[in-house]
Amino acid sequence: MDTNYLENNYLTLVGKVTGEKKFSHEIYGESFYSFNLSIPRLSGNFDIIPITVSERLLKEDTLEEGKKLLIKGQFRSYNSYQNEKNRLILTVFAKDIAEVKDEEEENDIVRKDIVTNEVVLIGFICKAPIYRQTPFGREIADVLLAVNRAYNKSDYIPCIAWGRNARFCQTLEVGSQVKVVGRVQSRTYEKKHEDGTVENRVAYEVSIGSLEVIEEKDNEKEETVENKEAV
Repeated sequence: MDTNYLENNYLTLVGKVTGEKKFSHEIYGESFYSFNLSIPRLSGNFDIIPITVSERLLKEDTLEEGKKLLIKGQFRSYNSYQNEKNRLILTVFAKDIAEVKDEEEENDIVRKDIVTNEVVLIGFICKAPIYRQTPFGREIADVLLAVNRAYNKSDYIPCIAWGRNARFCQTLEVGSQVKVVGRVQSRTYEKKHEDGTVENRVAYEVSIGSLEVIEEKDNEKEETVENKEAV
């Protein structure tokens, strides 16, 4: 299948700037900055998502604390070598950024883009999905998706499936091509080190809403599974 890198990884987020922007890196004289975007969930909680953006997309006051923004871009990953270990770092790479000035304009934007947190990924299962059940019987599956990017690069995106989607993920083989539609979420957890110390960390992943098998390794018939239950 021909790869369109603008279609196999794209997202839309609407949220508020939280915290201060920080310098990230520079490439060929172009500076990039990082900041956090707070996005409300239906439950009343918030996801705090890291954003990376070029200086060329920013105005002087674009990233002021509390400012509401519409961001379109891609969910990307890169490896960071720290303490003699590789760590997968995830961020949203902004390709377009616009200010949402008031409630009336916000409603217009949300109607056009349907949701305030949606990501679409087309990639390959690169690790056998891990299925488990919580003590309360909730079914969960962890899926690692390799999404092709230009210049022979790939983004490795952790995804999490629920309910019947989680059960279905057990049947997916490494190398299966799938389309995932979901939302970007943040999750706090504790990392226990060998010396007994505990470190609080934040994980970022895609919570799967719908999962479609595009092409099985053995060219089996296309299958689709959708989970319309609220996450």
